[in-house]
Amino acid sequence: MSLPSTLGALRAAGVPDRTVKEELRANLVARLRAGDPLTTGVIGYDDTVLPELERALLAGQDVILLGERGQAKSRIVRRLVDLLDEWAPTVSGCEINCSPYRPTCGHCRRLAAEAGDDLPVTWVDRQRRFAEKLATPDTAVADLIGDVDPIKVAEGRTLGDEDTIHWGLVPRHNRGIVAVNELPDLPERIQVALLNVLEERDVQIRGYSVRLPLDLLLIATANPDDYTNRGRIISPLKDRFGAQVRTHYPRTIDDEVAIVRAEAATPPADVSVHVPRFLDEVVAELVAGLRASPEVNQRSGVSVRFTIGAHETLVASAVRRAARADVAMAVPRVIDLRAVIPAALGRVEFDLLEDGRELDIVEEELGRALLRVWRHYLTGTAFDGLVRRFEEDGCSVLTGDLAPGSEVLASFGGRIDGLATWIAAVGEDDHAEDPELAASVVEFVLEGLYLGRRLSREDLDAATVRYGA
Repeated sequence: MSLPSTLGALRAAGVPDRTVKEELRANLVARLRAGDPLTTGVIGYDDTVLPELERALLAGQDVILLGERGQAKSRIVRRLVDLLDEWAPTVSGCEINCSPYRPTCGHCRRLAAEAGDDLPVTWVDRQRRFAEKLATPDTAVADLIGDVDPIKVAEGRTLGDEDTIHWGLVPRHNRGIVAVNELPDLPERIQVALLNVLEERDVQIRGYSVRLPLDLLLIATANPDDYTNRGRIISPLKDRFGAQVRTHYPRTIDDEVAIVRAEAATPPADVSVHVPRFLDEVVAELVAGLRASPEVNQRSGVSVRFTIGAHETLVASAVRRAARADVAMAVPRVIDLRAVIPAALGRVEFDLLEDGRELDIVEEELGRALLRVWRHYLTGTAFDGLVRRFEEDGCSVLTGDLAPGSEVLASFGGRIDGLATWIAAVGEDDHAEDPELAASVVEFVLEGLYLGRRLSREDLDAATVRYGA
């Protein structure tokens, strides 16, 4: 790279001298003028969270993101790194990224006084100017701020010498972004030390005070229960944040499905997988119902990670069936939704007066979710002929988690009138000829008719079901 290597060359090249917040503001303004979003890969926040965050950055404020688990707080923080300049000049050999224009540490100040315009310059990429720390009760002042290095003392320096300090995470990311996840879990004495650096601009280590005017953007995340109820963030530190931005779970089913399809793990390359959208919508409706249920602990929330995990479980169940039956394409079916329920019991916290009802609550909510999606797609579709086939002809359909689609369709004993209409109604015309997709749509239709009390369903075992009159 043909970048200036001395302070004099830096000035001659017209490289601006600006703080990290000025840098972020300038790059954000350029992005907004170009019509580009603040960040990519975050769905459902365009009209809520992102505008608030843009205003905070334009105002040059430190930010706290407040929200339950699984609301993309950490992702948003990490994407802000893209707003930093690709490269930033620092004094060569400096541990805390001192600006050549404004040296911060004692070593760089002395070096600048001696070298003048010949002060050597090194360029640091944006990723090295970002630090993320998960706050834990065992975090020490030395981790964040620094401590006396006994090796440097042994070399002959005195304890009061600033050069004896081994800098912690915060000073080492001077002129960058420092993110503290779950800030309320940080012990109060550590919060005081952090406040001292950010507000008072000095470091107190082992009884020695060192002036250290750090230039950084502090972003913290917290759970609302910790932040507002337990009050574990000390008041002066709360006041240090210029903006508080509330995150939220997806507010529409479309947003939840879009997140799931963007974030779910990719299936094995040697297996062709197609997930009907109506099944993803059933899972999203299930999660939405759990988030609104009075029997679920809403303070802990129901994370989007649950929705993603449920999607991955559906795919895994379909791949397992396809491998056993040696079929070309794996397509999840309603029977595979049963595999989602055990995962829910581990990911969702319940508020119940009596134990043992967790499974019933999830199963009931799953039934309501499936019926809502069924009515969305199939209300107005005539099923009288299909119901008569069960009632008058004695038809019954057997399905299981390992039964290939061809077996499910064969249970009808002949042509299935209306199948093409049902496939079109759920928007799966592109795969209409595939028996696995056809079986998935048929199971969806039959389960909806069962939930609507027009057919019966007999659970022969945990993985086998028979539909009848």
